[in-house]
Amino acid sequence: MFFWYYIYVEPANIGHLDMKTMIADYMERGFLDNIIDVFKHDRSLYVYLGDLMTDERIRVRLGISVLVETLKIEDSENIKKAIPHILPLLRNENPVSRGDAAYLLGIIGHIDAVPFLRGMVGDEDANVRMIAEEALRDIESNPKTF
Repeated sequence: MFFWYYIYVEPANIGHLDMKTMIADYMERGFLDNIIDVFKHDRSLYVYLGDLMTDERIRVRLGISVLVETLKIEDSENIKKAIPHILPLLRNENPVSRGDAAYLLGIIGHIDAVPFLRGMVGDEDANVRMIAEEALRDIESNPKTF
């Protein structure tokens, strides 16, 4: 009950950092279904996806991947709102963050990500290059994206 109260009754009192922290903490605790529901009801939360992918907790980062995979199916009209918030990760100094960003863009599968993913094909890290190439193939092979 506290979770729903915090999200739906108190949003005006929650700052950016607090909301991001709360989402990450609930993700860490395994409340992924609740997070999915909240994202489907409040599309403004897409702004947090990029920041959440840099969380030090593996469970949070994996949860974000599952969240994006689920929202791609259950909220396909709005998932593209996450793209501008994921793109900065493509310039992150950490190759894991760059690879995660390319992976998420591939899951989202929107044509707007193609030029950015093409830029990642020349990344210095072999794993990032491979993930970017796979994401490009997935997007370009789907006729619904063009």
